[in-house]
Amino acid sequence: MTTADTIALGVVVEKRRIDHPWADEEWKAVAVIAGAPDRPDWTVLREGAETVQYHAATLPLTVHRSDTEAYLYNLNAPHPSVFVIMRRNEEASGGAPFTVARLTASAYEAQDYLDSGEEDVARVDMPPDVGLWLEAFVAAHHHEQPFVKRKRDRVDVEEHKFGQEPLVELRERMRRARGGEGGHHGEG
Repeated sequence: MTTADTIALGVVVEKRRIDHPWADEEWKAVAVIAGAPDRPDWTVLREGAETVQYHAATLPLTVHRSDTEAYLYNLNAPHPSVFVIMRRNEEASGGAPFTVARLTASAYEAQDYLDSGEEDVARVDMPPDVGLWLEAFVAAHHHEQPFVKRKRDRVDVEEHKFGQEPLVELRERMRRARGGEGGHHGEG
C-alpha cells in the first residue's frame, strides 16, 4: 500500500499593473493546470493591456495518507483549493519578485506557511480532475479517528512533589518535635 501519491501541476501566475503609491505591480498565483506541458519557467501565456500571465513553474503536488483529514476538510469546503506557496526572491528568474516553492492540498499546511510570515500563500481553485484524484486518494486512505477526551491525571495528595515534604507538613512536624512550644511569631 502506498503512503503517498504525486501529480504534476503547472502554476499560472499573473502580473497586474496597479495604481498604488508604493508598488507598480502585483504578482498573484491565479490557477494550476493538471497535465501542464513541459515548458521553461516564466513562459508568457497571455498578455493584456494591464496583465501578463506566466507559466511560472511545474511542481509536484504530493499527498500523504497521514494528512487525509486535512484533504477531506479542503474537499468539503465551498471551493476546494490548491495552495501555492511562494517565497520572496528579488533575484528570481523571469523578473518575478519570488519563486514558486511548493504546492499543497492541505489547508492546515497552508496555514502553517501563512503563520510563518516568510512565504506568500495563494489559494487557487482546484481543477475538477485534481479534485477527483484527491477524492480517490482520501477514499482509499482515510480512517476516521474517534475523538478521545483527554483525562487529567489523578493527583496523589500524599505524594511529595519534587521529592520534598510540603511546607505545611514540615512546619507541623517541626512544631511537634519541639514539644508544641513556640507557636507563631508575635504570640504571647
